[in-house]
This record gives sequence, structure tokens and C-alpha cells, in this order.
Amino acid sequence: MIPHIIVVDDDPIILKSAWNTLTNVGFRVAVLKSGKALLEYTQDNPVADIILMDISMPEMDGFETVKELKRSGSGWRETPVIFLTGNEDEDAETRGLSLGAMDFIRKPFVANVLILRVKHAVELIRLQKNLEGMVEEKTRENENLFLHVVESLADAIDAKDNYTKGHSGRVAAYSKEIAKRYGYDEKRQEKIFMMGLLHDVGKIGVPDEVINKPGRLTDEEFAKIKKHPGIGGKILDNIREMPELAAGAKWHHERYDGKGYPEGLSGDDIPEEARIIAVADAFDAMTSTRSYRGALPIEEVRREIEKGKGNQFDPKFADIMLEIIDEGEIQ
Repeated sequence: MIPHIIVVDDDPIILKSAWNTLTNVGFRVAVLKSGKALLEYTQDNPVADIILMDISMPEMDGFETVKELKRSGSGWRETPVIFLTGNEDEDAETRGLSLGAMDFIRKPFVANVLILRVKHAVELIRLQKNLEGMVEEKTRENENLFLHVVESLADAIDAKDNYTKGHSGRVAAYSKEIAKRYGYDEKRQEKIFMMGLLHDVGKIGVPDEVINKPGRLTDEEFAKIKKHPGIGGKILDNIREMPELAAGAKWHHERYDGKGYPEGLSGDDIPEEARIIAVADAFDAMTSTRSYRGALPIEEVRREIEKGKGNQFDPKFADIMLEIIDEGEIQ
């Protein structure tokens, strides 16, 4: 792809010289007479590879033009700028570099020097973009691998309970939907999805006979069950790259009124993601068949969530769960 260069200068001789010099070596060049003309050009044209811009121009100088460019919401805000200047002013260079300028070229420029500086800048920019692309690709590969590992671990957790196959996946999906409706961006939605998948990881440390016991648990057995958030938190604390994963496992059994476990946190002291997961977890528990009872009718589940607003659940997330139920997508 032919590099696209923009030259901005109020001196027509400089514009003509730059255009001739750069087009003769194969660059695609557009010349503009002012900073205002550049800002107008950016509205309807694809992003250039580099902007060569004079500092001293009437109405709007090069520094102010760069500031306006960086305030724009378009891809032009990231376009590298090389300032053209006829002065050897250290303050001007300092100011330009602080605005993110890539380089300075003295005027009047020598044609071969201009060509080499622009070529080197283009090569550097392309190298940076290639490296960024490679890093993004590897990051996506690592994220996908991590997600597969998490999904496999969630399946292993669910397999401990004869009655809850798919529980972790459903809690993750409900949590993500609540988070989406509450306004989380895609990255945070993906994080809470993984937190939901791993919210019960601590059950690895609970005996199978307790998890699968039909009927009422003894106080001693329930005490063992209540240890799973703490166990899960300790397991996930070891994942240094995503420290927030531990929050869902550790605090999804806390209650909004402070009567939950393991620490009796209340209100906003409970991490937000854990408050979301708590609603999703309770909903799936009530709508699933368990060793000690069958699935509850959706009308009864709705009443229980309504009743739990402000005591068991954060009201705003309970309301979103009720909204999902009322839409009739969950039977």
C-alpha cells in the first residue's frame, strides 16, 4: 500500500517543493494551506500515514492544530505528526514533543533528507503496527486458551454435583447479561462471565457426599459447604494476571444486608461483580433440580427475587434479573 502523506504549510513554495519531492519517490501526497484546512480534510478522507505540519501559520498554528486533532473522536487523533520549522527553538521542540510529535524537520529542507526522514518514519510506524497486530493476535490466542481452561474447570466443578450440570455456565451467562444491561463494556462483560464460570471453584474442597446429600444438611455439613467461598478465593488469588476472578468466588454468598458469608459484608462493600453473580446464582439454584428438591416454578422464583431486594440482593441487580424474567425468555 502506497504511504499517504499530508503536508500542511502556509507557504506555497514549501508545499510545491514537498509535493514534488515526495511524489517523485512514490508517496501519495496531499497539500493543505492551513490547520483549519487539515481539520476539514479529516472529516471526509481516510486517515493518512503521516502529517508534515508547519508550526508558524496564521489563524491556527501547528501546535493548536495538533491539539484539535487529538480532541477529535476519529482515527486521525493517532496520526503521527512531524513538525516543519524554520527556527532552532528548543522551547518549540519541547512543546511539540510534549504534544506527541514524532520528529522535527528544518526548513528549507534538503530533498534527500526529507525523503529519508519520511521513509524512516513510515517504516517505523508500519513496524509498530505489525508488532501491535502480533501482540493483539497472541493476546486473543491466550485469552481463548484461558477461557477453554476455565470452561473445563467449571465442568469439573459441576460434575461433583449430580444435579447441577451446567450450573456454572448458566450463572456465567446470566451474570454477563445482567452486566450488559447495567452498562458494562464488552471487556468487563467477558471478565464477569469468567468470574461466573469459576464462582463455585471452592466446592473442589467440599466432600462429594455433602454436596450430593438428599434432604436437610446438618449444622456440621452446612459449615463445610460454607467454606467453599473462602477455598475458591484462595485458589483464584493465585491467578495474578486476573486478581478480580477471586472476588466472584469469595463473595457471591454475601448478602446485601450483611447477613451472608464468609465475611458478613454488606451493601457496596461487597464487590459489584459479586453482587451480580449472587442474583444470577440464586436464580439458577431456584430454577434447577437439586438433591433436596425439584425446580421451582418461575412465578415463585420471581416472588423470591422480589422479596430478596434490599436484603439478600442489591436492588438494582435484582430488578435487572426480574426484567429478564418478565421478558419471558427464561421459562
